[in-house]
Amino acid sequence: MTAFDPWDPDFLADPYPSYAELRARGRVQYFEPTNQWLVPHHADVSALLRDRRLGRTYQHRFTHEDFGRTAPPPEHEPFHTLNDHGMLDLEPPDHTRIRRLVSKAFTPRTVERLKPYVAKLAGELVDRLADAGGGDLLKDVAEPLPVAVIAEMLGIPEADRAPLRPWSAEICGMYELNPSEETAAKAVRASVEFSAYLRELIAERRAAPGDDLISGLIEAHDEDDRLTEQEMISTAVLLLNAGHEATVNATVNGWYALFRNPAQLAALRADHSLIPTAIEELMRYDTPLQLFERWVLDEVEIDGTTIPRGAEIAMLFGSANHDPAVFAAPGTLDLTRRDNPHISFSAGIHYCIGAPLARIELAASMTALLERAPDLALAADPERKPNFVIRGLEGLAVTV
Repeated sequence: MTAFDPWDPDFLADPYPSYAELRARGRVQYFEPTNQWLVPHHADVSALLRDRRLGRTYQHRFTHEDFGRTAPPPEHEPFHTLNDHGMLDLEPPDHTRIRRLVSKAFTPRTVERLKPYVAKLAGELVDRLADAGGGDLLKDVAEPLPVAVIAEMLGIPEADRAPLRPWSAEICGMYELNPSEETAAKAVRASVEFSAYLRELIAERRAAPGDDLISGLIEAHDEDDRLTEQEMISTAVLLLNAGHEATVNATVNGWYALFRNPAQLAALRADHSLIPTAIEELMRYDTPLQLFERWVLDEVEIDGTTIPRGAEIAMLFGSANHDPAVFAAPGTLDLTRRDNPHISFSAGIHYCIGAPLARIELAASMTALLERAPDLALAADPERKPNFVIRGLEGLAVTV
């Protein structure tokens, strides 16, 4: 299948024309290299995200053998223990319980309270970039902002924050298609180190609670129901990984798109009230998370094709966000787009719990860049990361 090649540099540079070809071929297609069924249309992706016949896991109902799958190798166990206790990879009733308890600590008030901190930090980062006459927007602004915000929220001391981004990047390598053994070994090591650090931090907060999310997770309970230590560790790692990975890549993908669409950038510079719709449009236009996987727990039929229990469905968010059945002129960047039901934050029970925080961070960095670096310009064409699922850049060199 030439329309979908997630390892081809040309496809990675711009997958959207290939998605159009994929959508034209039909509503579902089998992709042998990853043993997945690809779903490229917005209506199907949106419906399947809410379909309880699919799941992020199958282990609440089946053994690996029952499901026709091979158990992960024992040496990968630390990664799977960490990953499998996070609510993103759980289904009800475990998902419902953990999300409810996490929501008691991760409240709208908690997020709103961070707004001044986010705005102040974004301003300081942009000022440093401007004073230096430019730099790498990825390393100087896009990365440090959300990592610091999540760390602040969790209560991770500033002196301990340096390994957070490398740990996160190595763990997230396992979410790519067919990860290598080297990728798995790095993810396992990062899982062990990050978990050990959080175990110590949780013990400290048990002894001396603070006004932070780790303390909140320790305190969160319903009657006699509390999060286990492993659930707290997995939740903290999930919040860091999901809470900054999307924001980092939305920032650099978004600014690179703006530099390639100078009329839209000029309109944004002239009218900062466009920032809210601009953020939604940039997340649609070059989607940070291109693919989301689900297991088929009970067979489903899509357009006459029966997909059996035990199969895996790959929902193509990037394709769905460019579906002309939903978005007028989807290949055009339009910062004034109002009707924008993009699915970059997923949908259904796994809708991103951190979406409000991500929007605050994206708005803060965009505002700071527009106000404090009004002549920001691209210094060199960036290099794409060789990843497909999590779409981003190696860096974004800019001048101010």
